[in-house]
Amino acid sequence: MARQFAIGVDYGTNSVRALVVDIATGEEVGTQVFDYPSGEAGILLDSSDPNLARQHPGDYIEGFIQSVSGAVQQAAATEGFDAANVVGIGVDTTGSTPIPVNADGVALALTDAYRDNLAAQAWLWKDHTSHAEALEITQLAKQQDRPYLAKCGGTYSSEWYWAKILHCMRTAPDVAAATHTWVELCDFVPAYITGTTDPNRTARGICAAGHKALYSEEWGGLPAEDFLDSLQDGLSRFRYTTTALPADRVAGQLTPEMAEKVGLQPGVTVAVGAFDAHMGAVGAGCGHGALVKIMGTSTCDCMVAPLEQNLPDVPGLCGIVPESVLPGMYGLEAGQSAVGDIFNWFVKSLSPAAYGSDAAAHEKLTADMAQLKPGESGLLALDWNNGNRTILVDPRLTGLLLGQTLHTTAPEVYRALVEATAFGALTIINRLEEYGVHVEQVINCGGIAEKNAVVMQIYADVCNRPMRISRSAQTCALGAAIFGAVAAGSYGTVEEAQAAMTGLKETEYQPNPDAAATYARLYELYKTLHDAFGGVSGATDLGDVMKQLINIRQDVRQGG
Repeated sequence: MARQFAIGVDYGTNSVRALVVDIATGEEVGTQVFDYPSGEAGILLDSSDPNLARQHPGDYIEGFIQSVSGAVQQAAATEGFDAANVVGIGVDTTGSTPIPVNADGVALALTDAYRDNLAAQAWLWKDHTSHAEALEITQLAKQQDRPYLAKCGGTYSSEWYWAKILHCMRTAPDVAAATHTWVELCDFVPAYITGTTDPNRTARGICAAGHKALYSEEWGGLPAEDFLDSLQDGLSRFRYTTTALPADRVAGQLTPEMAEKVGLQPGVTVAVGAFDAHMGAVGAGCGHGALVKIMGTSTCDCMVAPLEQNLPDVPGLCGIVPESVLPGMYGLEAGQSAVGDIFNWFVKSLSPAAYGSDAAAHEKLTADMAQLKPGESGLLALDWNNGNRTILVDPRLTGLLLGQTLHTTAPEVYRALVEATAFGALTIINRLEEYGVHVEQVINCGGIAEKNAVVMQIYADVCNRPMRISRSAQTCALGAAIFGAVAAGSYGTVEEAQAAMTGLKETEYQPNPDAAATYARLYELYKTLHDAFGGVSGATDLGDVMKQLINIRQDVRQGG
């Protein structure tokens, strides 16, 4: 039989990647990356507001054309590849990244009247301008005893759908008035390439709807009109009524116009879209008991649990949504608002001249921090440079470095920042297990997991668990390709496709008992800082933290 292929298109924060995959083996035969041309590394910023982060929708369209056509051209060099045998396309994106569109489903930023209006662009996931609106949504839901927060950790986030729409209505009423509805990026791309941009025909994915837009079948879909309008008169007009779908369903077929531009046959099946980390979890081979960490500029942690399991509502999670990751399973999402971004911030803004400020600086700092023992520096940091996503869900928290002296070095600070992100990861694991969701193994994906063995060993030691690495370096795109293949009918279930197309590397990072013991002491101090600065009720006084850090530093340096 002729080889068959699927394409996964992965929209990240700064670029989009297309991946062509043999659906029988998971072999990756073609890939292409397109960097978004607009703004700073693809992000539209406002110097007067550091919380603002937008993107131009035109970059997404051009990104699909350039990345997919490039990947198909590269795949053409593979024996047995034929573009006519591409059966399906899947799309994953950042989120929540909603886009204001007109009655035809055209993004406002693609029209002449709003091309340069920041409010008319895509509101990128890391845009925190709506922190006040997020707090208002949380308070009103609690005040009115609405059930909406139960499935998203008890707190609504400024990164999410309704908060951003509400902020737009209040700060850019002209844009809000011109907007017919808002469409998540993961729904916008499949709609555009299948010609289903009419808001009444656009397939809405359960992943975005359930985790970011307070959608649940338990209360009939999106929040009630009276609740939304009590936040802002007219907010309910952005409430869509279509049923949200899992990503193994069909969003439409590739249009002849788009097929010609990317070198494919028209009519290729396009799956319903979902968020990058959720499809990345699928591409990493997620299953019951496995926590998948997508490690990049931020992290997203995903788990699944059987629908028949009586799951409690877990405070601080980004959602417990049926079928948002795997069909037939609950999808659980958590994460950290900054990880790689913190390391990059240090290198670009604070790294000494001897290390430089480019990718090589990370390598040099990593090599030097590898010579340090856990606790040796006496430093402790909080990983909140871009707020806290899980478990505090508070964008108005900031980073912290404690314990520095006149002898503190750059590698010591760099290691403390890495350790802080690992402590944040452990906090998520502990919250899951506190509510009966047992983490049997941790699978890591993304550039950090692929390239930095020192960081992964620190994570293994801090979490006191083995760290595994996904076989594919492009798990999000691979997961999207898996959904493309399943939606096309090439596999009966996602699990069948996973069994054929995914796997783990032989590399496994085992925790070092001595390091784990030191990190257990440091974690108690991290939790003290976490709870005190995070506003947790009954938090411990901070007066002894600095002295405890000195005690740990002394014990480590003296071999105690």
